[in-house]
Amino acid sequence: MLVEHGGIRPTVDPGAYVAPTATLCGDVRVGPDARVLFGAVLTADGGPVEIGAGSIVMENAVLRGTPRDPLRLGRQVLVGPLAYLTGCAVGDEAFLATGCRVFNGARIGARAEVRINAVVHLRTVLPADATVPIGWVAVGDPARLFPPQDHETIWAVQKELDFPGYVFGVPRPAEGRSIMPEVSRRYGRALGRHRDDRPL
Repeated sequence: MLVEHGGIRPTVDPGAYVAPTATLCGDVRVGPDARVLFGAVLTADGGPVEIGAGSIVMENAVLRGTPRDPLRLGRQVLVGPLAYLTGCAVGDEAFLATGCRVFNGARIGARAEVRINAVVHLRTVLPADATVPIGWVAVGDPARLFPPQDHETIWAVQKELDFPGYVFGVPRPAEGRSIMPEVSRRYGRALGRHRDDRPL
């Protein structure tokens, strides 16, 4: 389904294929010979989503562009089923496996691999030809790789990247306080812009 959002319609190259149950919303651009399969959701929530030539987005993957960080896939990238990518840049010929997560401001180099259920965290820079092992976490610039059970070490690097400030524009809360009331107000207001979307 193609959906106009904010007055902008998705564009799909005539040589590309978009499955009938995929959703493309807003400023989404699908390049030549690209494939977007069943159940995939590509949404431009304030920033564009660009799919490079020959790239493939598999079933039920979610790709979101943001105002600060557009989402850009290079050429011949494979995004596996159930992957979630938001506001990131992915170099040519990269492989993002089933269930991986890539967060705002991340940059993934050409030919890099993010394997099954691996995470590339906020503002992390993964160099060309790098591999994030199955289930591991890449964090920082340059990226450091950690097994998922190494939470304290991951947090020591991740805390300085300021997820709440960078993504939601709110300061980290004091001990015993929550940012969620403010986050839900701000995010809900931004997502409310979809009320005026128009299926094409």
